[in-house]
Amino acid sequence: MSKWVCCDLWNIAEIQTGPFGSQLKNNQYITGGTPVVTVEHIINFRIANFNYPSVTEEDRVRLEKYLLKTGDIVFTRVGSVDLSAWVGSDQNGWMFSSRMLRVRPSKIVYSRFLSYFFQQKKFRKYILNISVGATMPSINTEILKGLPISYPPLPEQKAIAGVLSRLDDKIDLLHRQNKILEAMSEPLFRQWFVEEAEEDWGLVKLGDFVTTNKSSLKKDSNILEIKYLDTSSLTEGKINNLQYLPLKEAPSRAKRLVRHNDILISTVRPNQKHYGIIRNPDNNLIVSTGYCVISCNKINPFFVYVMLTTSEMTEYLHSIAEGSTSTYPSLKPEDLEKLEFHNPPQERLDDFSTICHGVWNKVERNYLQISILENLRDNLLPKFMRREGGVII
Repeated sequence: MSKWVCCDLWNIAEIQTGPFGSQLKNNQYITGGTPVVTVEHIINFRIANFNYPSVTEEDRVRLEKYLLKTGDIVFTRVGSVDLSAWVGSDQNGWMFSSRMLRVRPSKIVYSRFLSYFFQQKKFRKYILNISVGATMPSINTEILKGLPISYPPLPEQKAIAGVLSRLDDKIDLLHRQNKILEAMSEPLFRQWFVEEAEEDWGLVKLGDFVTTNKSSLKKDSNILEIKYLDTSSLTEGKINNLQYLPLKEAPSRAKRLVRHNDILISTVRPNQKHYGIIRNPDNNLIVSTGYCVISCNKINPFFVYVMLTTSEMTEYLHSIAEGSTSTYPSLKPEDLEKLEFHNPPQERLDDFSTICHGVWNKVERNYLQISILENLRDNLLPKFMRREGGVII
């Protein structure tokens, strides 16, 4: 059995807090420029690729010490403080926000191994227990510096990380395939229903064909455990996380029931693209009231989904949301029901449905394979770390 070394994190890594808003020019982010990784982008121990704020070139040069390098690891500093993500080559040269901490491992520790070490359930529970703050958990550089770390010799670190990262690479490839597959339907939609639209297609309202928020969880429900989907865990059709909770411990927003081919659109900040179409859900899948659940009663759901998720429609919906009187830019179900479109002939809708049905079936099969690979990875992780000093008790 190889000898594992035990030490505090500061012995093997540099730790840095992100720049505060006051350090940025005009104390704000811009559109365009150098992307900034925020807490919202850490999903499933990956840096999600959507809606990054940016800093100016002047700020990037002036705040150079806050730039990320391939092999860094970023931690959320506030809120879900047990979440972290490895920085890949795609994020090299980006910045991280003030609500993040950067860990830069020394050469004696393989960064991919360390990132998997941080993903252990026992490690995450430990860091949650030592976080500070009565209402909002938080950590700082001092807390992170004192974290106990264990690691085997470098070749073994690379071997462990190699097995786990190959599984993650396969998972990422399947996610990319799904994104490409789903994107295939939009050009066809534009051609058939925008460019080739006929003048005699009548103008109709979406509410004439769909029902919004049709079903909610009742108090006398016999469901004991739920799979809960909150608004931050669905982005551009991809479910990033499901929470498995006893019903009695579910948050108050866990109320919406969904059925096969229901469409979910977050009513808050539509430009963040928290939307998706639900396929063959389990009976205990419950989604947040932060979603508008759209059930397509008299029209093809793929047609409605693609129509509602084009870039132009997303911008339009966000403009409506910004005009709301709520604290945050938000939509109401009736905003969606009032949307108008030219109603195409049923034959064309049926042809579009046939094509999309095949695409989404492939997407669904990919998600099933992703689930299998994720379970395999999650089962292997504690076994690989179950060596001398390999996990925190």
